[in-house]
Amino acid sequence: MALHLIKLCVGADSIEDLREWVSERSLIAIAAGMEPHSSHITRMIPKRDQELLDGGSLYWVIKGQVQARQRLMDIKSFTDADGISRCELMLGPEVVETEFQPRRAFQGWRYLTDEDAPRDLANLGDGAVDLPLELRRELAELGLL
Repeated sequence: MALHLIKLCVGADSIEDLREWVSERSLIAIAAGMEPHSSHITRMIPKRDQELLDGGSLYWVIKGQVQARQRLMDIKSFTDADGISRCELMLGPEVVETEFQPRRAFQGWRYLTDEDAPRDLANLGDGAVDLPLELRRELAELGLL
C-alpha cells in the first residue's frame, strides 16, 4: 500500500497556477535532455522514502483544500550552498485533480495514508469533472462529494 505526502501549495491560487508552474518546469527538464518532471525542495527528508516511492504521490493543498496530486518519482537529499541539508522531491509531469478535502494550514509536509488520501476526481463518477470549481468546493464542504 502506497504512502503519500501532503503539502501546502504556496503561491498558487488555483490548480491552473500549479499546472502552469509544472509545465514550465517540465519544459526546462526537456530542454536539458531529461524526462519531463518538476521538483519541489523541502528542508526535511522523509524517513519512509521507500514506501513513498512505491506508488506514492504529493498531494497539494490549495486555498485550504486538497485539490490535486503529482506522482512521486524520486527523493534526493543534498546539501545546499549554505551547508544545509535539503530534500528534492522529483514529481511526475501530470497534475491529477482530486476531490476536495479541507486542510488547515501547517508547516512542511505530512504523511498521508492511502485510506486518508482524497480520490482522483476522475474516479468520482460521471459529471464530477464537469462541475464548476465553486460548486465542487461547496459540495465537498457539505460532505456530498
